[in-house]
Amino acid sequence: MHIFIDGDGCPVKDAVIEIAKKNQVPVKIVTSFSHFTTKDLSEQVSFIYVDDGQDAADYRIIKEIQAGDILVTQDYGLAALALSKKSVVLHQTGFEYSADNMDILLESRYFGAMQRKQGKKTKGPKAFTEKDRENFKRLLRTKIHGKMHK
Repeated sequence: MHIFIDGDGCPVKDAVIEIAKKNQVPVKIVTSFSHFTTKDLSEQVSFIYVDDGQDAADYRIIKEIQAGDILVTQDYGLAALALSKKSVVLHQTGFEYSADNMDILLESRYFGAMQRKQGKKTKGPKAFTEKDRENFKRLLRTKIHGKMHK
């Protein structure tokens, strides 16, 4: 099992690394070269750098991820693709993507895009809160422990 992070703009990277380190689970952060870092992280954390092109990180994640791996992303399209590969997919606010909620999420994204294309204003995502972070950490711990004790 690996944990993949859709790294550009992910507010829970440090939380993932902390929890993964305690559970000895390797983490792969997929991010664009424009987010290159020399930050010294745990030896079980590796970076996969991709071009800045649209969806480059998504394509690389889908190429690398395997059944049973965990993905952290806020991208509904990427989440749908990863679910089809039998991965566990978590949103940074602490909910798990599933076949049951994916259709409504993708539909909502589509209708929002159509509204914006017509020049209408739509609400953006709510601000990320400390409660979101705690919900995410709780869910990630649960998923890791569930996979380790199967």
